[in-house]
Amino acid sequence: MLTIALQTIRVRWAAFVGTFVALTLGAGMIAAMGLEIGATLGLPERAPQRFATAPVVVAALDPEWDPARHDPGSRSLIQARGISDGLAAQVGALGRTVPVRSFYAQLAGGETDQVGHGWSTAQFAAYGLAAGRGPEADTEVVVPAGGSAPGERVTVFTTAGPKEYTVAGVTAPVGFESAVFFTEAEAARLSPRVEALVAYGAPEAIRSAVGGNAEVLTGDRRNVLDPSYNADREAIDNTRTLLPITAVVAGFVSIFLVASTFAFAVAQRRREIALLRTVGATPRQVRRMVVSEATVVGIASAVAGCALGLGTAPLLAGWMVDLGLAPSWFTVEVGTGPAVWVPLLIAFCMGLGVALAGVWAASRRAGDVRPIEALRDAAVDTRTMTSGRWLYGLLALAFGLVTIGWVAAVNPGMVMVPTRYIGVLMFPILAFALLAPVVVKPIARLITWPLGRFGGAAGMLVREGALTAVRRTAATAAPVLLTVGLSISLLGAAATIDRAKDSGRRNQVTADFVVTPDGTPGVNEAVTERVRAIPGVDVVAALPTMVYARDDARLADYEAQTVDPAALSRTLTLPVEEGSAAELRDDTIIVNEDWGVGVGETVEVFMADGTTVPLRVVAVLSTTSGSNDVAYLSTRYAGTARYAFTGLARRVYVSLQPGTDPATVRAALDSATAGGGARAVPAENWLGEESSENSETTALGMLLVLGIAIVFCFIAIVNTLVMATSDRLRDLAILRLAGATPRQVLRVFAGESLLVVGVGVLLAVGASAVNLAGLRLALGQLVGATPVTVPWGTVALITAVSAVLAVLGAVVPVRLAFRSRAVELAGVRE
Repeated sequence: MLTIALQTIRVRWAAFVGTFVALTLGAGMIAAMGLEIGATLGLPERAPQRFATAPVVVAALDPEWDPARHDPGSRSLIQARGISDGLAAQVGALGRTVPVRSFYAQLAGGETDQVGHGWSTAQFAAYGLAAGRGPEADTEVVVPAGGSAPGERVTVFTTAGPKEYTVAGVTAPVGFESAVFFTEAEAARLSPRVEALVAYGAPEAIRSAVGGNAEVLTGDRRNVLDPSYNADREAIDNTRTLLPITAVVAGFVSIFLVASTFAFAVAQRRREIALLRTVGATPRQVRRMVVSEATVVGIASAVAGCALGLGTAPLLAGWMVDLGLAPSWFTVEVGTGPAVWVPLLIAFCMGLGVALAGVWAASRRAGDVRPIEALRDAAVDTRTMTSGRWLYGLLALAFGLVTIGWVAAVNPGMVMVPTRYIGVLMFPILAFALLAPVVVKPIARLITWPLGRFGGAAGMLVREGALTAVRRTAATAAPVLLTVGLSISLLGAAATIDRAKDSGRRNQVTADFVVTPDGTPGVNEAVTERVRAIPGVDVVAALPTMVYARDDARLADYEAQTVDPAALSRTLTLPVEEGSAAELRDDTIIVNEDWGVGVGETVEVFMADGTTVPLRVVAVLSTTSGSNDVAYLSTRYAGTARYAFTGLARRVYVSLQPGTDPATVRAALDSATAGGGARAVPAENWLGEESSENSETTALGMLLVLGIAIVFCFIAIVNTLVMATSDRLRDLAILRLAGATPRQVLRVFAGESLLVVGVGVLLAVGASAVNLAGLRLALGQLVGATPVTVPWGTVALITAVSAVLAVLGAVVPVRLAFRSRAVELAGVRE
């Protein structure tokens, strides 16, 4: 049978082209995504930059801290506390030390990621004076090149607020950061936290003195304190989060379409297989032949797919960089390491495995073909659904409905993260695709009803062709179903979730005005105090900090907000599950359900500045609200924000007290924020800006996830239609012999392809309706009734492209057949 299989492939190679293309694209898709994921496993190798000439660096680092699980800029308790006075004295007893401080310092009009340091640390990096000298007075600074000259006055924004300094010197540019340097005394005033110590003692003696209280860095390990190190980790962590989801969707699409294409290819050869049975081939021999063909085609296409993946992975990486979904240095390099050969091996095995899995059920059906079927001359399907297809279709539908129901009823918070919810959306689409033959006839009748009313031979042929060849219609509609279904479900889910988040913010924020950063990373203390001084307003500054509490044997970390208790209830409506937010005081705390404590319990809270405070829980917030705030403290603990984060407020909420004139407050807010790196906007305008920014971020992620799958689906549409049309040369001959003109024949085949698109679109709408209904139920529990939002313009464009490709996939082979007189030849042969 292997010999027959090889001879069949050689002689009837055209019949296997469609399967080969589908398998090659599927394996290439899997290989490319695997190579992308492999490329995220390493970071660029960079030599130490900030401490290039430092002999030894003692740093407060936490080896268990994973920045991917925390907001950018947050710190562990060890990192937040920094180097203690006692540890500094121990290390100082072994030799000279230089304290290292890093804090927010931004020149007016400068980059938002500018930092401040003490001038004594400049000697350890490639900083060099391009002009002037180092700072000698606390009112002097050294600034990066590109704007100011020695002697000029500049405004520097710090956590405390803007302040004027005199430029003492200008440093030559360096590539790893933009820094403003102060005297050591001024740096200590602006940042009491000591990040690290540069030590000149013997490394082993320093390690012995430090013990487990800090990490002693030497050699290349010193690069962990470089700004680029954390930036690289944070950037690649975002990519690592997105790529597996993209790989799951890509793998689902490729496996499903390849299996569908293989089954369709075997079904097309039913008469040929019946002839083999007529000349004496046993069912087992037929199955072996079909499996052998699949093995040969699978191996060849898997190899071709791996080569395709190697070629497209660097292009995909470049696309991700252009979209801002990956860091600028991200690329896929072809080599011999595990990050390359492991994904290729997986892609090869999956390509061959999908071929064998896709042909297995088809081979069983092929073995059941009866010899008498070789004499059949009708194309009417006698059995549109096999028992296996019924089983898998119903299982997929049941699993999808149960999963959607479980998410909606038990874990609705899962839908607030689209990348986590994507997997749930796949099952209804898969179920509708598997069960498509059951509903093809009623859908086709519905779509072609107008054709029956108006009469005409072409309309009748289109209608009856779809109704008699149900399996062919379902197989060719599958890529369209997948294309449009993914578009509606993924884009609709993303847009609806964004709208729900916007609704949640509207429900939570009851303030009249919001003060937001303007060219700065946050709102400084000076602006916040000026806003608080405005008569007739209640003010809540969203000042982030970190708190830590014991969770069994470990120390759990939580982000918190320090707020004014008196103004909280009049400015924000928190999702309180238990207790009352109005009872927040200096000795109480509002926690999230993740803390695992109840109202009235007292917890020992470790603050970022090193203090420990017992606080009584007065309210517990729901974790299903979509809010990122996990705890609330009084402003008594605002000083800890400089240790945990930068000490800048993310925004300031302002509510008007009864009888206060809004116009007067708006004018006062404009005055309070003028020149302070902040601006005041009405709350409704801020909500619109936040929604737009979040929607853009989500849309980019969905573009990557959906874009790759849609491209493959487009190719699959053309491939499937070409396979279906190329197998119908005898139909062309009959139409021509019956007197149909070439133009009429083209119209019939174009009409059939459009009918297939219509069937696929209606099935996609049905599957997406199930997905979006479940999403709406889940969001209803989180933020209340949320209307489903679908970007119909984008969906319509994708559908239109699918229709055009389907028509081309059907019409082009017909035109080529006319040119080669294949129609007449087909008629003679038959």
